[in-house]
Amino acid sequence: MLNIGILGCGRIGQVHGATLQGMATARVVAVSDFVPKAADALAVKLGAKAMSTEAILRDPGIDAVVIGTPTTTHFDIIHEAAQNGKAIFCEKPVDLSVDRIRTCLAVVEKAGVPFMTAFNRRFDPSFSHLQKQISDQVIGNVEMVTILSRDPAPPPIGYVKTSGGIFRDMMIHDLDMARFLLGEEPVELSAMASCLVDPEIGEAGDFDTAAVTLKTATGKLCQISNSRRATYGYDQRIEVHGAKGMLKAGNMLEHSVQVANAQGYRSAATQPFFLERYAAAYRAEMEHFVECVDKGIAVTPTGEDGLKAQILADAADASARDGQPRRL
Repeated sequence: MLNIGILGCGRIGQVHGATLQGMATARVVAVSDFVPKAADALAVKLGAKAMSTEAILRDPGIDAVVIGTPTTTHFDIIHEAAQNGKAIFCEKPVDLSVDRIRTCLAVVEKAGVPFMTAFNRRFDPSFSHLQKQISDQVIGNVEMVTILSRDPAPPPIGYVKTSGGIFRDMMIHDLDMARFLLGEEPVELSAMASCLVDPEIGEAGDFDTAAVTLKTATGKLCQISNSRRATYGYDQRIEVHGAKGMLKAGNMLEHSVQVANAQGYRSAATQPFFLERYAAAYRAEMEHFVECVDKGIAVTPTGEDGLKAQILADAADASARDGQPRRL
């Protein structure tokens, strides 16, 4: 039985807590949060103890930690968790600084503890099946990947100011997915971005609409489109074109009932946001982490995957600001 501590009791901490509560091979024994009431509430729900982060990290009876705290706290938590021999499940981004991520990974490697970057979309049933179809050469060699990701509405401006920007906060998932599907590292990147949704986002120094093109050494291309606004719901689609055909993963709808009448065909709206859309992916990624730690198997995505996605996000942000492509 793996004893786990959850650090951060907000939305994502609650999601992971619910998954762990239903598992036979792991249990949440402790939780912590900057807001004591949040920790107390989740502790009651999970039958765990509310403790300080420091106490969880130093408790020899806790085998692993789930880091769902603000990104600015990750660096210190990762260091102490690794030094105390804890397996680490860390929400993205690992840190907003590539150099600090490298420092974290060096500490993790020296300690010899498992480290997983939580890119949950790799575990989405549709996306993971799509990737397997690519690996099985169902469409032959990949030539073009197209990823569309649009939020139903922009986040609060206070969040925008501390998030690291659209490329590091939002598109980083798609940049990781690009690597996952291309099967090769991008060697060139170009980006364009605008502020078309909310002027306050622009005033905060960020963008709300962005497009990136990636190219690998063999010439494979990937186009990524992001927007902080989609009036029709949470838009998450992928298309992969290959030498022998195409693979496509569409949106998840609220239900599958379709109405047909004199006005035409009408389907349900897309699922409203990421918690609903990626519920299965969140469960699968945590199950993967627990199984790997329990059996001594290497976890994936790794800290190195987190680092490479951050490098791409930094390059995209720089390219969008000066209009110049980046060699990677």
